[in-house]
Formats: sequence, structure tokens, C-alpha cells
Amino acid sequence: MEATTIHALKEWAVAVNALESAQTIMLLRKGGIHERNGRFQVAHNQILLYPTYEHQQALMLKADYANLVYPVTSGWHPETVRIGSWAEITDILPVADESIVSDLLPFHIWNEHFISDRLKWKPRQPLYILLLRTNVLPQPLEIPYLPKYGGCKSWIDLEQQIPLKAAAPVLSDSAYTQQVETIRGIIGDKLYASSL
Repeated sequence: MEATTIHALKEWAVAVNALESAQTIMLLRKGGIHERNGRFQVAHNQILLYPTYEHQQALMLKADYANLVYPVTSGWHPETVRIGSWAEITDILPVADESIVSDLLPFHIWNEHFISDRLKWKPRQPLYILLLRTNVLPQPLEIPYLPKYGGCKSWIDLEQQIPLKAAAPVLSDSAYTQQVETIRGIIGDKLYASSL
């Protein structure tokens, strides 16, 4: 494990909260508009979780999470950003079959509308299932918002190094491994069946 990092993944604040409170280990990504080569890529597997607010849409979330979203105007951003956790991306699983993604519905915060919408956008590209081992920092840090952090991109580098040590995993090793194996099983069984 690195002692510090500046690398951060931008994600809806409601999703960051769900990761930090062990309600999910899964993110679904296709990539931001400004991704290199127009595709979602993972350059670092140890990343800070950077919460965003502008593009959160309650209608794309399950009911339990939809009421946690408060709408903000286009271009709005907080003056400071709370960095409360870092995560190790343990699995990157590309999936293009809607039935597989539907079978994963119990494991994430989004609803069927989100899944359908994501699969239809850039249909030749798979939806990437990211599994994250999230660690909560002992004390959340408030960092200043900078214009370079804005825009539709998945990855940013922060101006300051954030220490990773002393962070506590939100799930035990066995609980995390069990969820990963269950999710891999759903994806693997379907991928095998669809290749016959």
C-alpha cells in the first residue's frame, strides 16, 4: 500500500456514501465525456473517492438512495470537498449483457432505468463493473475545490497528497471476499452460459 496518494475517482456523492457505509462494493462505469480515447480506463488501483453532486439524478437510483440526492444547478460545486475514504479497485469486470447487469441489481445503488441508460450509451463499449475495497480515513479531510477538478472526467489528481495509513476497511476480509465471489459467480456463470 502506498503511504499517500493524489489520485482520485470522481463519483456521485450518494455512491461514495454507500461505499463508505458498506452498503455496496460496486460501481458501474462507462467513462466520462473527456476520457482518454473515449473509453473508461483504470490507471491506478488505489484511489481516493471524490464525491460529486452536479450530475446526481434521483430517478436513476433505487428508492432508498433517491431521497438522499438534493439537486444542484449546472456548474455548481462546493467550496471545499470532503475526502473521507480511499479504495482499492480489486476487480474490473466488463459486461455487455443486460441480463447479467440486471442480476447484479441487489449489489449496487442504481435502478433498472440507470442500467438500461448506461448500456445504450456508447453501445459498442461494455459497462465496467468495479469492485472496491473501501477504507475510511480516521478523520475526513476538507480540501479546496479547484476548477481543474471539474468537468465530466472520471479521474483527477489532487493538488495535495492524502495519507492512506490508519484508514479502516469498512468490511472485514471475509465479508468482502464473500461479496466479490458472489458477484464474480453471477458474472462468470452468465458469461460461460452465453459463450456456449
